[in-house]
Amino acid sequence: MPYPGRGHINPMMNLCKLLSSKKHHLLITFVVTEEWLGYIGPDPKPNNIRFASIPNVVPPESLRSADFTGFYAAVMTKMEAPFEELLDQLEHPVDAMLGDVELPWTISVGNRRNIPVASVSTMPAVFFFFNVASLGSFRTEPTLGG
Repeated sequence: MPYPGRGHINPMMNLCKLLSSKKHHLLITFVVTEEWLGYIGPDPKPNNIRFASIPNVVPPESLRSADFTGFYAAVMTKMEAPFEELLDQLEHPVDAMLGDVELPWTISVGNRRNIPVASVSTMPAVFFFFNVASLGSFRTEPTLGG
């Protein structure tokens, strides 16, 4: 389940394509909102990747920048329940989940259902480093010469 944004969906899809190419028996269900399902292009996808959508419970992409705080709040509070309902409707049981690091509720869903969850960051590692450093959890001291 990627965060509903281009910079999260595209890298997550690339990861899923890579996984599917290495494990042909693996069935991957890529979950997005109905709006984002409409944005996914006609590029051929591996046969073992299928798409599923949850309702548009967050503001549309076109309005996201006008109220990012409201958009983010909706992502954090309104997507979990439809996602969990979708899991109940899937044809095959879920053995594992990949959840975007920006969607901590995917871990809660996995824990409630006893499904292993990997939290995936679609950002370069340097962003993670600076984020951790800015929180004071990882003290860094600038040094001369490395």
